[in-house]
Amino acid sequence: MEVVSHLKQLQGEHAIAVGLSGGVDSSLTAALLVEAGWKVEGLTLWLMEGKGSCCTEGLVDAAGICEQLKIPHHVVDERSTFQKEVVENLVNGYQEGITPLPCSRCNRFVKFSPMINWARKNRNLKRIATGHYARIKHAETNKLNSLDERKNRHQLLRGIDQNKDQSYFLYDLSQEILGHVVFPLGALTKSFTRKEANRYGLRTANKKESQDLCLAEKHGSMKAFLNNYLPPRKGEIVLTDGLVVGEHDGIEHFTIGQRKGLGIAWKEPLHVINIQPSLNRVIVGPRDQSGRSNCTVGEVNWVSISAPMQERLVEVQVRYRSDPVKAKLVPIEPTIKDIKNNRPHRCRIEFENPQFSISPGQAAVFYKGEVVLGGGIIQPFEY
Repeated sequence: MEVVSHLKQLQGEHAIAVGLSGGVDSSLTAALLVEAGWKVEGLTLWLMEGKGSCCTEGLVDAAGICEQLKIPHHVVDERSTFQKEVVENLVNGYQEGITPLPCSRCNRFVKFSPMINWARKNRNLKRIATGHYARIKHAETNKLNSLDERKNRHQLLRGIDQNKDQSYFLYDLSQEILGHVVFPLGALTKSFTRKEANRYGLRTANKKESQDLCLAEKHGSMKAFLNNYLPPRKGEIVLTDGLVVGEHDGIEHFTIGQRKGLGIAWKEPLHVINIQPSLNRVIVGPRDQSGRSNCTVGEVNWVSISAPMQERLVEVQVRYRSDPVKAKLVPIEPTIKDIKNNRPHRCRIEFENPQFSISPGQAAVFYKGEVVLGGGIIQPFEY
């Protein structure tokens, strides 16, 4: 198989820790590396108790895969880190009226860095692999293009499978991390992954794929998860002119662009167009009032290029399942908070055409074709 041949030819020591969640993607990742002759060890992060790929249920399947492949399996307890970096951050974000994107934060602060550090310290392994559908062009294999954009940087690329590409969630990985990561599935489609997992006879080959955020999966829904942390707090749902048209039991249950579940009978469909946490108020309006021609993006991580000093044209993806759209990126001055958090890069995105469902807290990821240039967090709107 082509991917196995590619793994055999990768430069550097062929010893690696594979992040195993107990799903088919990470299982096949380990199997491919074993077939390619690598020294492989399984590494599972214990993030939560209960059912789901990040919970104790996933640990059982991950251990079974390691037994099947005859490789060592290690479990690292990262529950406290997950609670602090993901759960608390998520709850605080919803309280502030934004819709956080926990997956990218989890990847950078809970998964990749801890896995690399643990593998180095405890197993003397300098590389890790995961089952993400994305690709990396490492610095030593790249040639400088005419724009001299890469400047000896590792480049993060979209996965080949457009329906499964996960580069959007990986924009926040640092150059240090990218230099030690292998994504064997980046050149495969999901259907081919299933087929190959069955060919290997992997016990997870036909395991149902998780469709929800892990926290929602564990609690049954995101609303149920939030209800565990935030008590009901009734407030008003209003039109842009202040007319009260409904009542809510917590701003955390709303997101910009939302149409369903508002509980409002009106002459035309209404969408959430803003959330005001200080007033505990949700502002709604017809679709023609919910489009935005620009937004501010903070905490930007530049992946495949260095931070641009002047405006440039990019393609922007504002949600995981949204299509990239053309826009102009304009660098702006960082805030004091950005500088203190060592995330000094900010920019304004000016869309070629107005966009709907631009949600503060979600990521705006910048692309040039298949290359991930960088990305950051959409900032709250000013009205």
